[in-house]
Amino acid sequence: MAFQLIVIGTSFGGLHALQILLPGLPKSFPVPVAIVQHRHKTSDDSLSLLLQRYSNLIVKEVQDKEEILPGCVYLAPADYHLLVETKDETASYSYFTLSTDAPVIYARPSIDVLFETTADGYADKAIAVILTGANHDGAQGLTRIKARGGKTVVEEPSTATCATMPKAAIATGAVDKILHLQDIAPFLVKICS
Repeated sequence: MAFQLIVIGTSFGGLHALQILLPGLPKSFPVPVAIVQHRHKTSDDSLSLLLQRYSNLIVKEVQDKEEILPGCVYLAPADYHLLVETKDETASYSYFTLSTDAPVIYARPSIDVLFETTADGYADKAIAVILTGANHDGAQGLTRIKARGGKTVVEEPSTATCATMPKAAIATGAVDKILHLQDIAPFLVKICS
C-alpha cells in the first residue's frame, strides 16, 4: 500500500518536537506532510521560516485551494482550520481549504478537523501522528483515520514535553505505534519507501 498523506498534530512543546522530527525526512521523501501546530491567532509566518531550517523538504504555510504535492511540509496558518479536499475517490487530485469555523476543543486550527477530513479523503492511504500537547485535540480524528484503514502513530508520552495529548490518543485504543520522538521519522521513512 502506498501512503499519500501524513498528518501531524501537536500543541505545547510542538516546536521542539518538530525540530527533532523534520530533519529525519530526506529530500526524496515521497509523501506530503501536513501539520497543525496550535499557536496564537496573531502568529505570523515565522514558524514556517524557522522550521525550514530543520527540514530537507519545502516548509510552507497553506494557501486556500493549494494542491497537495510531495516534497512539501504544509503548515496550517494561525487562526484557520486546515481541511483536505479530494476531487475523486482515488485521491489523485487533492487540495487544502481553509476555514474560520468555530474553534474545536478551543483550537483553531484544530488537529481533529485536519485528521477527520484526511480520513474521509485518503482512508487507508493516510498516516496520522500525534506529538506532544496539552489537550485532547487529535484523539477523535486519529480514531477516524484508524477506522478508515490508515496508520496511526503517537509519541511515547515519556518523551513528550506535555504528555496529555499523546495519552489521550493512546486511550482511544486506535494507535498502531507508540514511538520515542527520535524514532518517528525513521519509522515514517521505512513505511513510506
